[in-house]
Amino acid sequence: MATIDLSPLYRSSVGFDRMASLLDSALRSDTSASGYPPYNIERVAENQYAITLAVAGFEENDLEIEVENGVLRVQGRKAEENANREYLHRGIANRAFERKFSLAEHIEVSGAALKNGLLTIGLVKNIPEAKKPKRIDISRSQEELLEDRSKSRE
Repeated sequence: MATIDLSPLYRSSVGFDRMASLLDSALRSDTSASGYPPYNIERVAENQYAITLAVAGFEENDLEIEVENGVLRVQGRKAEENANREYLHRGIANRAFERKFSLAEHIEVSGAALKNGLLTIGLVKNIPEAKKPKRIDISRSQEELLEDRSKSRE
């Protein structure tokens, strides 16, 4: 697959660093990436989402969830097993893993739960009041608006 050079985006824009790095990471072909553990992303309600990872065999103390700079990182490391066990067949994957999810602006982690081998992470979209649309009533005359503007400059 051909790679795309995104360095011109970094030179000619301000504040879009995260978007450019998201594009860069999405376009980068990483052959070491595996599909383990499998996961689902679902919309629970209008502003609520959930990520569910299949982490059979892992316990709460084997898992670590962290959010930093808009990236949700889920990491699993199994504690050392009893060395005296002799397996005739070992088909259950208890290998260490790390999954990263890029979160959109204003998405916050609301909590996490582990039940029946499924780790569910709740996400909520909290838009600040300043960013929400405001309705502007049209009830004043133009003269009143101009008077208010001139008073605020004094």
